[in-house]
Amino acid sequence: MSQGLSHDPKAKRKAQWGWVMYDWANSAFATTIMAAVLPVYYHKVAAANLPGYKATAYWGYTATIALLIVALISPVLGAIADQSRGKKRFLTVFALLGILGTALLYGVRTGDWLKASVFFIIGNVGFAAANVFYDALLPHIADEDEVDFVSTWGYAMGYLGGGLLLAVNLAMIMLAPEDKVGLMTRLSFLSVAVWWLVFTIPLWKWVPEPPGRPQVGRAVGNPIRAGFVQLAETFRHLRRYEEAFKFLIAFWLYNDGISTIIKMATIYGAEIGIGQTDLIGTLLMVQFLGIPFSFLFGYLARRIGVKNGIYITLVVYTLIAIGGYFMSKAVHFWLLGAAVATVQGGSQALSRSLFSRLIPKSKSAEFFGFFSVSAKFAGIVGPLLFGVVSQWAHSSRLSIVSLIVFFIAGMALLARVDVQKGMAAVQAEE
Repeated sequence: MSQGLSHDPKAKRKAQWGWVMYDWANSAFATTIMAAVLPVYYHKVAAANLPGYKATAYWGYTATIALLIVALISPVLGAIADQSRGKKRFLTVFALLGILGTALLYGVRTGDWLKASVFFIIGNVGFAAANVFYDALLPHIADEDEVDFVSTWGYAMGYLGGGLLLAVNLAMIMLAPEDKVGLMTRLSFLSVAVWWLVFTIPLWKWVPEPPGRPQVGRAVGNPIRAGFVQLAETFRHLRRYEEAFKFLIAFWLYNDGISTIIKMATIYGAEIGIGQTDLIGTLLMVQFLGIPFSFLFGYLARRIGVKNGIYITLVVYTLIAIGGYFMSKAVHFWLLGAAVATVQGGSQALSRSLFSRLIPKSKSAEFFGFFSVSAKFAGIVGPLLFGVVSQWAHSSRLSIVSLIVFFIAGMALLARVDVQKGMAAVQAEE
């Protein structure tokens, strides 16, 4: 944590509030754009001229391209941010890019599936890249005994903020006359951009820029070069953080399944004939039902250990993927959505807080860049597999059940991570 915050409890609490409010702000993109409204609009309007299974496949390919771009740039950006004292600055640049891409979705109309894909890619690159620097701020605004709570607090506020705006957007769409539904849907995209911008202001005001870690020699005065130099050094010294490295691979595996379920659930539901109201309504329920379970997993982590908490979430996700294969009615979608709500926030929050324990604080942006690369490259494989299987089988039922391999493999590798050994290695170095 920065020296100033550690000596000023009021400033530290405000910084934590500012950090948490960014989760409130950008979760509107995750709910309305990524998970609920845009996938249905993409399937029924933007790709109305395509067969249903092709619309699902093209949405999967769109997510793959967006994540590939982020995966390629995240580690370099993280290293550059550490070198140039720029975590907050880089977060701002990419948040504004995401806000722009989101606002442009207002112009997507019938048959504009390619335009929708391009604008979503722009928005998702901004959203995901900004999260690299958002995550990297966590060790600087929370002490060791606070990090689990602040991390889960962020996810809970994200659920609440994203859920509130999704509720407003759902009301706009459901209460609109039939000839105005398309307009109300496009206005909901615009509302996300405004929400994201306005509620990022507390982070800009209250979270200080953490100190950088400038290099000597060839890298001095050139943050881009410094970033590449530090990135190369990180690769050379990964063996010094063996437990963090093993955890990254485990996270890469199980997060592949999680992120694919999140991204593909509504478009899969639309393909098998579930109505828009049930699809969006279920996602709205997930947002609010997920709030108490996010806090519950923060509590469980203290009682049974963070790894055991993650294991529980992955077992539930495995059952969800199996259940998705048999889904045929709206009530099934609601039940599986309720199951997702119990574990979605906990799996992500505990993964983030566990990784923060296994890395040195002074290299947080750099290592969260690697964390992001793990998540993004993982996210590439899942939607790509989903799309390929869907196009091959002319149906997505086999796609959803195939995701269990990611959860099983992730749990197997997570079992090999020695958390205490990893924490001891980091403490010895710092």
